[in-house]
Amino acid sequence: MRRSPRTPAAGLVAAALALTLAGCAPGGPAPVPSAAPLSSASARPSISPSDVGPVQPVGEPTVLASGLKAPWSILRLDAHLTDGGGGSTPSGSTPSGSTLISGRDDGVIKELTASGTLRDAGTVAGVVHSGEGGLLGLDARSDGDTTWIYAYYTSTSDNRIVRMALIGTPGHYSFGDQHNILTGLAKAGNHDGGRIKFGPDGHLYATVGDAGQGSRAQDKTSLNGKILRMNPDGSVPDDNPFPGSLVYTLGHRNPQGIAWDSEGRMWASEFGQNTWDELNIISPGQNYGWPIHEGVAEANGYADPVKQWSTAQASPSGLAIVHDSLFMAALRGQRLWAIYPGPASVEAVSWFEGDYGRLRDAVPGPNGTLWILTNNTDGRGNPRQGDDRLVQIQLGSHQEG
Repeated sequence: MRRSPRTPAAGLVAAALALTLAGCAPGGPAPVPSAAPLSSASARPSISPSDVGPVQPVGEPTVLASGLKAPWSILRLDAHLTDGGGGSTPSGSTPSGSTLISGRDDGVIKELTASGTLRDAGTVAGVVHSGEGGLLGLDARSDGDTTWIYAYYTSTSDNRIVRMALIGTPGHYSFGDQHNILTGLAKAGNHDGGRIKFGPDGHLYATVGDAGQGSRAQDKTSLNGKILRMNPDGSVPDDNPFPGSLVYTLGHRNPQGIAWDSEGRMWASEFGQNTWDELNIISPGQNYGWPIHEGVAEANGYADPVKQWSTAQASPSGLAIVHDSLFMAALRGQRLWAIYPGPASVEAVSWFEGDYGRLRDAVPGPNGTLWILTNNTDGRGNPRQGDDRLVQIQLGSHQEG
């Protein structure tokens, strides 16, 4: 394995953690685009955290799907409905094996079956693509015998969250009527946020960008520039930090990645403007500084990131946690960041730099793997043969240094 020199630390001070930056870029050409049955991963033994602790990529990645156009979000139905992703499996149901992938520009949700077949499952009505807007995040939750698919998208007038009943069987999925969960979020050609995920508490979290107006991030009456927390029907939880408000945290520019570790801590990745991209630990009611501060400020009343990168190294979107190892997809940085929080420092390791181009999403895959989504056909990347692609990465024990 070819490893690049370590990158130097660059002013990485944290409120809770002293920061260290280490960069290692495994080499090797990207695999030839091809499809592989998703069931191929099920034959591999699962990784136990007690056996290996932190994990990192090992071996050659496998392309699970190719020919995707401006994909944005990966929704593994099994993971979100059976493995603690905020939902529960309907009584008597069996694992689906299917994965849904959102198409930003055309509003189409594709289904990737366990056998590797890619098909159109349905189109979210009312999606209007402009700039960074369109069909963005997806998540799922079961309620009795109904599985609901949640979608965050840009319409003619706003950004909004809807849900639709999942209809049919694996390989033949479609969607029922759309029901509004939240409407009226300001939209723009950029900073639309868009990630939605059910947390371990059963509430739906949404990252909402400032829609190009930084002042919204500090305005508690605005839902833009925030991370929101809501009940599955869109109502305000009684224990939210600001009574009667969906606002969970404020002072965000354009967060696009959220995930939870085994201790229940919530993490978020966020686009900076010109200087620093951020990784934050999210605590209810906290102010993360934008537009007053970008990156570490050590200022009273504002929460500092636990890690920061130059925008050229990151421009982060999706965030996944596997065995308490964080994996952050980088767009402009064209790499995957593996991140290892410690009691006094944070180690960050760069993988696949330039191998796949822009990376939009990262989610835990089956049996201890990681899935990443490339994003080279969105108008800002340089498409390669087979783009865009869904790629599976095998994980093994992390080798420090």
